[in-house]
This record gives sequence, C-alpha cells and structure tokens, in this order.
Amino acid sequence: MSIEAKLKEMGLTLPNPAPAAGSYVPTVQTGSLLYCAGTLCSMNGQMTHTGQVGREQTVQSGYESARVCALATLTNVKAALGSLDRVARIVYVGGYVNAVSGFADSPAVINGASDLFVALFGDAGKHARAAVAVAGLPKDSTTEIQVIVEVKP
Repeated sequence: MSIEAKLKEMGLTLPNPAPAAGSYVPTVQTGSLLYCAGTLCSMNGQMTHTGQVGREQTVQSGYESARVCALATLTNVKAALGSLDRVARIVYVGGYVNAVSGFADSPAVINGASDLFVALFGDAGKHARAAVAVAGLPKDSTTEIQVIVEVKP
C-alpha cells in the first residue's frame, strides 16, 4: 500500500505547501539525503496550535501539534520527491516544543510526529531524534520539527 493510501486510510490529508517564511527553501537534497527546513503546526495557511505547553497547551494538544508538523513536513517531502513512496527512511527528527520554563516532557510532545512517521513507514519511520523545550517559536507555534529523509534511488 502506498504511503498516500495509508494516510487516506488513517483519515489524514496533506496540507497545501506553505511558502518559505524567510531566505531559505523548504528542502535541499544532497546525495541520498533530503534535508527539510523546520515546519510549524500549520494547515493550509492557518496555525492549528499556538502558545506554550504548560500554559495555553497541554502535552496532548502539543502531541497533536507535532503531528500537524509531521504532515506539513510530508507535504514538503512530496513536493521535492514527487511521491512519498520514494522515502527510504526517516533518518532524524529535531523537535522543538514552545513550553514554560522547566518543562520536562518534550519527548512526549514530539512523539506526535514520531508516532505518525512510524505508523506510515513502519521500521523505516524509526529515527534518531532530539526533543527540546524552548521559550518561543515563530508565529507562537506550539511545536516545530526539522527532518532528514533518506531517498530511494
């Protein structure tokens, strides 16, 4: 089953690609690696989650926010590769959680992205990762992720 068919089966759709918000491009491929710029929790131009986990957001809503970031990242991957079926594996996820001072559950929040990648790609979705709490993110986004993807030849 194709990755896009799995998405549909899960009741998920990819958002429209968001324009770059600065002097960068959404993806850069070098060799067999595709580097994805940080993506926020935005669907079709609208932020889905804003504010800090531990204040405006909960760990669960932060998890949902990270899942939206993963979908936005997959939109950029598809735009770069033409098909999500060209993904050999998710290599690395850098996750950032907009959180109150002292917040210690960033891994539980970023699991929203990680769990989606594993559900879609199986073992090829298992990746190395960092999950870091920060004092703020662009557009007051609750989460942001950066992803490195290995591309099939």
